[in-house]
Amino acid sequence: MANFIKPYNDDPFVGHLATPITSSAVTRSLLKNLPAYRFGLTPLLRGLEIGLAHGYFLIGPFFKLGPLRNSEIALFAGFLSTIGLILILTLGLTIYGAVVFKEEKVVNSVNINNLQTKKAWDQFKGGFFVGACGSAGFALICLSSIPQSIL
Repeated sequence: MANFIKPYNDDPFVGHLATPITSSAVTRSLLKNLPAYRFGLTPLLRGLEIGLAHGYFLIGPFFKLGPLRNSEIALFAGFLSTIGLILILTLGLTIYGAVVFKEEKVVNSVNINNLQTKKAWDQFKGGFFVGACGSAGFALICLSSIPQSIL
C-alpha cells in the first residue's frame, strides 16, 4: 500500500502533513483565487467581495429556518436578522482591528494591498459591511419576486 501522507517538504520537524489534498496544485490554485489571497486587490475590494458572498447567502437560513418561517413576514424578518448578523460580524472585525492594529505601521508603496495596517483593515471592514448589506438587499429583492407557492 502506498504511503500518501508524508512530512511537508520532506521535513519531519514541520508541524504540517502533506496529503494529496493539501499539497495538490488544484487546492493551491483554488486558495490563490480567494479574495483574501488574490493578488492586486485593494483592501476595500477584498472586503466588498467577501461581504457580497456572505450577505447573499446569510438570508436563506434566517428566512427558511427562523422562528417566523411560517408567517407572512418571514422574508423581511430573515432580512432584518441578516442585517443584525452583519452588524455583529462588522463589530467583530472592528474589535479585531482595534486590538491588533494599535499603531500605524509604515507601509512601502510595493505592499499597498496588505491588510496588516489599521487603515487597510478599516477599508476592508467598510467594504465588507457595504457588500454584505447590499447583497442581502439584493437577495431580498430576488426572493420577494418569486411566488410564495414555489418557496
